[in-house]
Amino acid sequence: MNNYELMVIFTPVLSDDEFKAEQKKFAGLVTENGGSIVAENPWGLKSLAYPIQKKTTGLYWVMEYIAPSDFNEKLKIQLLRDESVMRHMFTALDKYAVEYNERKRSGVQKKKKKAE
Repeated sequence: MNNYELMVIFTPVLSDDEFKAEQKKFAGLVTENGGSIVAENPWGLKSLAYPIQKKTTGLYWVMEYIAPSDFNEKLKIQLLRDESVMRHMFTALDKYAVEYNERKRSGVQKKKKKAE
């Protein structure tokens, strides 16, 4: 089981209910295949750096999960089939990234070292 982060940009024409349904669909797909959700973070409507499919905004959603390594290919196929998904990106997280995300979620900040 490996740690991953998935960022998805959905089309901005989705209603709030449709956006939540899409999130539940992909989160459910992870749990159905033996994975577990660590954290979800819907960012909402954001401007895009460049137009995608003639749209300048998108609904962002980030999910951190633990799953077997062969699962990402199944998830990728489902993301590509879904017409409401404009872009997606998987990131494999190492132990430092997992640690950082845990600290970030809990609100604990690392003490900064002063320059001597």
